[in-house]
Amino acid sequence: MAKVNDYELREGLYYGEDHLWVKIEDGLARIGINDYAQKSLREVVYAELPDVGFEVKHKESFGTLESVKAVSDLISPISGTIKEVNNNVADNPEILNKDPYGEGWLIVVEPTDLENELKKNMDLAAEKEWLANLLKEG
Repeated sequence: MAKVNDYELREGLYYGEDHLWVKIEDGLARIGINDYAQKSLREVVYAELPDVGFEVKHKESFGTLESVKAVSDLISPISGTIKEVNNNVADNPEILNKDPYGEGWLIVVEPTDLENELKKNMDLAAEKEWLANLLKEG
C-alpha cells in the first residue's frame, strides 16, 4: 500500500486517469474506483451498473455513481465483455466508501485488448506521481 496525502493506493493494480483501477486475475480484469474517487464523491447513494454481457469500451462510460455531492460517469480503463457485476454495490452503494479496493469492486471484464490497453493505464509509481500533481493543481 502507498499513500498520497490522505489517499490510499494499492500495489498490483493499474490505474486510469478517470480514477478507476484494474486488477488482472486469471486473464480477467476486475475494475473498481480508487480511494480518491470515493473520497471525492463522499457518500455514495446509488450505483448504476451494466448487465453481464455488456460490451465496455476503453475510455467510455459503463455506468454511473451518484452521491450526495454529484453524479459521476464510470469510465472504463479497458475494453471487453462484462462477465460479472457486483450486485452488492448496486444494493449497498455505501460499500464503495468503506472498501473501494475490496468488497467495493464494480465489474469483472473479459478483456479484448488487454496488453495494449494496460499500457494506457498507470502502475503504482505513475499513479502516485499523477495523483500528487493533480492534488497540487487542485
